[in-house]
Amino acid sequence: MPSYLSPGVYVEEVEAGSRPIEGVGTAVAAFVGLAAEGPYNTATLVTNWTQFTGTFGGFVEGAYLAHAVYGYFLNGGGTCYVVRIGEDAAESGDGAAAPAAKPAAKPRGKAAAPLAAGPRAALGGFQVAAQQGAGEGLTVEVADAAEGAGEDAFTLVVRRGDQVEETFEVSAKRSQRTYVAAVVREKSRLIVVEEPGGSAAVARPGNQTVAVPPPSGPLPVPATITPAQYVGDSADRTGFAGLEAVDEVTMLAVPDLMSAYEQGALDAEGVKAVQLAMIAHCELMGNRVALIDPLPDLNPQEVKDWRQNGAGYDSKYAALYYPWIKVADPSTGRNRFVPPSGALAGVWARNDDSRGVHKAPANEVIRGAVELAVNLTKGENDLLNPTGVNCIRAFPGRGIRVWGARTLSSDPAWHYLNVRRLFNYLEESILLGTQWVVFEPNDDALWARIRRTISAFLVNEWRKGALFGLTPDEAFYVKCDRETNPAEGIDAGQVVCEVGIAPVKPAEFVIFRLAQFSGGTSLVNE
Repeated sequence: MPSYLSPGVYVEEVEAGSRPIEGVGTAVAAFVGLAAEGPYNTATLVTNWTQFTGTFGGFVEGAYLAHAVYGYFLNGGGTCYVVRIGEDAAESGDGAAAPAAKPAAKPRGKAAAPLAAGPRAALGGFQVAAQQGAGEGLTVEVADAAEGAGEDAFTLVVRRGDQVEETFEVSAKRSQRTYVAAVVREKSRLIVVEEPGGSAAVARPGNQTVAVPPPSGPLPVPATITPAQYVGDSADRTGFAGLEAVDEVTMLAVPDLMSAYEQGALDAEGVKAVQLAMIAHCELMGNRVALIDPLPDLNPQEVKDWRQNGAGYDSKYAALYYPWIKVADPSTGRNRFVPPSGALAGVWARNDDSRGVHKAPANEVIRGAVELAVNLTKGENDLLNPTGVNCIRAFPGRGIRVWGARTLSSDPAWHYLNVRRLFNYLEESILLGTQWVVFEPNDDALWARIRRTISAFLVNEWRKGALFGLTPDEAFYVKCDRETNPAEGIDAGQVVCEVGIAPVKPAEFVIFRLAQFSGGTSLVNE
């Protein structure tokens, strides 16, 4: 309490009225998969495609992460987190082999060596190769170093045609900090330089220009990859378990789970283990939904059998979309089928931005989709929709559209995806907007302020069309009084507030009943 000890006028600020609750973001995706470069097991914030390519490289044949992120931004996504996995396998592979001076394990979160590079070309006693995704037309030039440099020093220039891409001042001596293999491994995004085996010194390569062969073959998924690498550990901040520390994430997708399955690194049981862990992660966090990809090359009957018997998922925090979509693949110059989760995450984000999270993310065009792996008929849609498989269909003159908005839950109250995501939004917004209540005096005045605060927020949501009812009283109720807070609860330090919400649900089945009647005027007056 302030002290009034002398005559005068005192101005004081006091709390009055309800405190506003701000709505949280609903469209922040997280992608976990394989990339050509970038930090391992670090949730990296990416806000556009250029930023992704600068950190993780471009499209790589055999992996789906880049396609998922590209589809996300193309379809309206604005912010996402990317987690690159596969560190252990990349280090033990035959790609950018580590020189003798390389430590046995890189610290997590630092820039790591790229995935397997292409064919090698001789550069004196060294070998040079292009990294995956580096493209064609690269040459490496050895030139004299600046005056005063040692006799083993030289300048390494990487060109693409007439354009200089990278320049490094390096040395052929292992003892130097500018040792060529170490410098190129740490700084180059286009090439790798390998030294010969053994401990013998390598002479400085003569001045020359060498053409670097382009990478050959698809990006190999590491043969030793396991479900544990996808799942990770929340304590070590690895895999998607490390995303427990990122509260902003509302969508989770693991597109490269399918690339590991296609190349034999994981079987169907391993895929199921990872997808069950994705669902468990989302249920544990309570503020995000998993986008589940089906196995490739399944027909409608097979995907129904896989959904009900093979996978058997039952969760209100997961959604499954079928079939795969065909998109352009700049890494090969051809179109290819990719899992739909990345593009669908972008559709969710676009829908949230244009209509709101309460609107079902369906009947929306998938941008960038050229063709579907299976052109579903209405009968096949009738087969899959009741099982919770959200179909993607092609309509003449209307493009390729999302034609389903259901979760994988067997509970009728949580059938619709927009209801689950609306509750996630309201719960998180109320949670963050009422932090001021903690340690306030637990009395009738506090209960009234809580009611006003939450009611004001829900009235705004009702006005946006997120809640069902002609009036706010029909749309929601907020109860925080002596009935919800008896003396025993007050003594235990608890404040209990009950909030009831009537969410809007989508018009999934639109029915017009037409009847024939005889027109004209009757001759008989009744």
